[in-house]
Amino acid sequence: MKAFALFKKDWQSELRTRYAINALAMFILVTISVILFSIGQENISEYLTGGLLWVVIFFSAMSGLSRAFVSEEERGTTLTLQLIAKPSTIFSGKLLFNVLLVFIMNTAITILFFLLFESFIIRDSGTFIPSFILGNIGIAVSSTIIAAIISKASSKGTLYPVLSFPILLPLILTLLELTKFSIDGQPLDESLIELTVLFSYDMIMLTAGYMLFDFIWKD
Repeated sequence: MKAFALFKKDWQSELRTRYAINALAMFILVTISVILFSIGQENISEYLTGGLLWVVIFFSAMSGLSRAFVSEEERGTTLTLQLIAKPSTIFSGKLLFNVLLVFIMNTAITILFFLLFESFIIRDSGTFIPSFILGNIGIAVSSTIIAAIISKASSKGTLYPVLSFPILLPLILTLLELTKFSIDGQPLDESLIELTVLFSYDMIMLTAGYMLFDFIWKD
């Protein structure tokens, strides 16, 4: 219940300030507009469009998910959270908030790609939907851990993408491969290895997050 209360507090705060939502919305609109203007009347391949989808998603996450713990440091509420809740509870609450934000953001990006890019055609949603769900969870978990680490650093803005790239790279590469399978119409049973890799990545990052967060949060 405390984790949900923390999630509710963060979500209500975000609805009042709209910092992350506005930053994400502007980044998504500007990035997709630049891509459209750059392409012009040229026909781009389906694979390239699928790759651009996850590039936009990756950099959108870099622009809006870093403040999960930074905001607590800026408001001076970190010590209060340490006193009233266990580290695992705090991590769970922040993770719930990031999961919701990631799903809203990535669903919006995917819908825009379907509407604006004629070459973005998913022929097998049975492969794309599970990979999309597992990918979003992986991005949210990894971003939450990294946000906790950089909240203690002095150069928060530059450190977040530097840490995120090597951690999220295996996830993004697997998602690119699964998106390619979805575009080709490859059925789910032929993509089980890649989906297993995604699921394993999510479980490893989630376990590492709960094991390490106590040390990160109190240092």
